[in-house]
Amino acid sequence: MSDQIVAFSGGKDSTAMVLRMHELGEKFCCLFTRTGNELPEVYEHIHNVIARTGADIVYPDAPDLDFLIRQLRMIPNHRARWCTRMIKIRPCIEYLKAHPGSTLCIGLRADEEGRSGLEGSHCEYRYPLKEWGWGLEDVVDYCEAMGANVPRRTDCALCFDQRLIEWWHLWKEQPQMWTRGEQYEEMIGHTFRSDARDTWPASLKGLRERFEAGDKPTRSKLPTEGRCRVCTM
Repeated sequence: MSDQIVAFSGGKDSTAMVLRMHELGEKFCCLFTRTGNELPEVYEHIHNVIARTGADIVYPDAPDLDFLIRQLRMIPNHRARWCTRMIKIRPCIEYLKAHPGSTLCIGLRADEEGRSGLEGSHCEYRYPLKEWGWGLEDVVDYCEAMGANVPRRTDCALCFDQRLIEWWHLWKEQPQMWTRGEQYEEMIGHTFRSDARDTWPASLKGLRERFEAGDKPTRSKLPTEGRCRVCTM
């Protein structure tokens, strides 16, 4: 196993980082922390990238979203984003502690000066995209040139932070996952969406009824920079 570990979410930044490092002949393994709530295309993309690079992939031990919702009797939200900490960050740290001397490669771009990755004395840190001076346009262009079909979403299917149009796509394309979300809301007595976020129903049941009636939200062009970087980069 390589001492150089790439934090791989399947998003455009980490995809570009993995493919370019492979192209440069670097040795590394990829680390992907599963939530158990990913959309199918995420795993398809990850498997394609791993097959293309020949890199090993590590899935650190972590509780999944379903287990934590039931155990904590709570749905994650903006004020209690325990999902990222408990499913993504903590398992990554535990893996790094168990492999001293590792270097973690994080996909932060050169145009993200205000952002930081995982911090602490668990390992050495490296930011290849920043080393190369790559911004968003460079990442997108490289992924396109390499024929990398990055999934539309790499966060949880039932992420509280997703846009309304993404909820509509989930209802349309993943009815089983949508039903699971409704069941969580009924069981916990709380909703994924905030009732102050917009004029649409906060509950998934209410949203479904609107969608079934033919209502479709407009495609929002709101930036995704406020969303969880661990899950989407």
